[in-house]
Amino acid sequence: MSLLAEDLFVLLVDAESGRPLVDGIRFPRALAGAILLELALDETVGIGTGGDGGRKGRVVVRDVAEPADELLADAVCRLGSSKPMKPTTVVEKFSKGVREKLASRAVAHGRVREEARTVLGVFPARRWPAADGTYREQLRERIRSAVVEGGAPDTRTAALIALLSAADAVPKILPGENKRAVRRRAKEIAAGEWAAKAVRDAVNSIDAALLVAVTASVGVAGS
Repeated sequence: MSLLAEDLFVLLVDAESGRPLVDGIRFPRALAGAILLELALDETVGIGTGGDGGRKGRVVVRDVAEPADELLADAVCRLGSSKPMKPTTVVEKFSKGVREKLASRAVAHGRVREEARTVLGVFPARRWPAADGTYREQLRERIRSAVVEGGAPDTRTAALIALLSAADAVPKILPGENKRAVRRRAKEIAAGEWAAKAVRDAVNSIDAALLVAVTASVGVAGS
């Protein structure tokens, strides 16, 4: 089974052009949030309440077996080797280099191919058009079923929708649909009872992390 972050990467790059569907602020942070959310779903981490042995509002690594997946295991190691962090800080920490790691996985699995080029003949850039669009279309149809047709999503589909909603990418995944309606439905799913409180706390934290990052980038640009 693919990681949420792997599926999110495939969804967030255009199948034809290979360009990310969201800006350079949201893209790596949404992928980083997917890693945090995966760990929360697996109950490897939680958000401390102050009464559970962890600092309130900080990411807590639980006493469970190390994840088998190398990317998740590395994330847990990084969390365990530092002071307890707020989820927004964790998302920033995980966002460094995550795009490249997930791109390599998507290429290895035959879901995208990597194209290297230069912008203005100087700046290196990479694109990831679909190598086989079947997998991406299957993911997209699961999202459409829940967001447009009103179907009940399974936990992992709901998690993907929550991540896409945080990145404001649902209308781009479902072009041609009413943007306001799909945004609203995606937010309803993200806030739903599909997961335990610790997971919903992680979703809320990822929302906050993306909002902080985008707001900060706008502030820098404005100054």
